[in-house]
Amino acid sequence: MKEERFFYVPDAATSQELPEEEAQHAVRVLRLKEGDEMMLMDGIGNFHRATVGAVNAKHCPYTITETLPQQRPWPGHLHLAIAPTKMMDRMEWLAEKATEVGFDELSLLDCRFSERRVVKTQRLEKIVVSAMKQSRKAWKPVLNGMQDFKSFIAQHTTGARYIAHCYDEVPRVNLYEQLKGQSALVLVGPEGDFSIDEVRMAVEAGFVSVDLGRSRLRTETAGLAAVMMMQLSQQHG
Repeated sequence: MKEERFFYVPDAATSQELPEEEAQHAVRVLRLKEGDEMMLMDGIGNFHRATVGAVNAKHCPYTITETLPQQRPWPGHLHLAIAPTKMMDRMEWLAEKATEVGFDELSLLDCRFSERRVVKTQRLEKIVVSAMKQSRKAWKPVLNGMQDFKSFIAQHTTGARYIAHCYDEVPRVNLYEQLKGQSALVLVGPEGDFSIDEVRMAVEAGFVSVDLGRSRLRTETAGLAAVMMMQLSQQHG
């Protein structure tokens, strides 16, 4: 059985050809030709079966033959907000793996002890799209640029909200034991953790103080652990 080729086309239903980068991959790498079948993903819940038109070096037109609405694989909105690491390859790894596991939104936080305060999100977007195609996800996670910690927690005032940290001075409960299959937002700090003032500020704003287990985790590992716990809670909540 021939493997289906998936391409990300945000406006698949109204467009008539693949975006430039996807077209080059289809034509130059996969060497698709007129009449071949492919699957388009719009990132908002639909797959579209399509037939390739007359291609050239830069263009890959298509005709949709069938639209296949997908069912959301989990009911809640899963949101991770994390302070980026100094080495961006670790954040890229997190974005890829979290997308494969399944989540809905990634926000980047500028905290007191942040190692990185500026992030160009274009490469992260490409990694998310690649992981979405590889894992056959019908919804593309939303990627938000860097936001100030204080402003961020002031904006997110409803729903299940958690801040993961390592301070013994602030009582914590286990994140997984708190999750009940609902929408959730989890905050994960930088390598030096949130400042204790940031933790207290979040708790005062209604965030629940949590741990991610007994192990002390690196930032990107903690982020993935939080996504795994949220995802598992959707299946067993």
